[in-house]
Amino acid sequence: MSEQGWIQELLRVEKNEDVKFSEKQLKIVEAAIDIFSEKGFAATSTSEIAKKAGVAEGTIFRHYKTKKDLLFSIVRPTIEKLLAPHFAKSFAKDVFETEYNSYEEFVKALATNRYKFLKGHFPIVKIFVQEIAFHEELRGPYIQLFKEHIYKHFKKIVIQFQQKGELIDLPPDTIIRLTISTIMGMLVVIHFPLTDDDFETELERSIAFIMKGLSTK
Repeated sequence: MSEQGWIQELLRVEKNEDVKFSEKQLKIVEAAIDIFSEKGFAATSTSEIAKKAGVAEGTIFRHYKTKKDLLFSIVRPTIEKLLAPHFAKSFAKDVFETEYNSYEEFVKALATNRYKFLKGHFPIVKIFVQEIAFHEELRGPYIQLFKEHIYKHFKKIVIQFQQKGELIDLPPDTIIRLTISTIMGMLVVIHFPLTDDDFETELERSIAFIMKGLSTK
């Protein structure tokens, strides 16, 4: 899907209607994604967005009451609507409905799946990661999505490998948190964006780190 085609889909989700959007509105959203991703929400002004989009600043406020409304129109529907089907159907199926010979094998599949997803949605994910700590309106839907579609499957796999004697006797929630924080740190916090070669190298190091701390061997 082209960048503008993807933005059209995003706007339709936010409006909950199948309508066409003006070229100016598409340019506003595209410019906002670029600048929010590069500079962060707080450091971005609507005048900068307007300049990059090639529109008058007042045009932004005809579509969005505030800069925060513009941010949420981009990030919130992505998390609530566009990503939810992906989590429920693709992520859960591809990662959690597979039999693994080891926890290490599972973590590699998990990280590889998320890396492929990030490559197609990196600017939005970067904005989300930058802003989630500052906006409860973004945290809530994400936490709910995780609980509904991911947590129970993840916990089942952790318990499975604990019962096999591969993982140490920590609460499953702790193991899940340590695993996710390490993988997400590799993908979007420390090294973004990763090249394919970087990913393979960092994945090996990250899995070794995780297993050194969690393995019973």
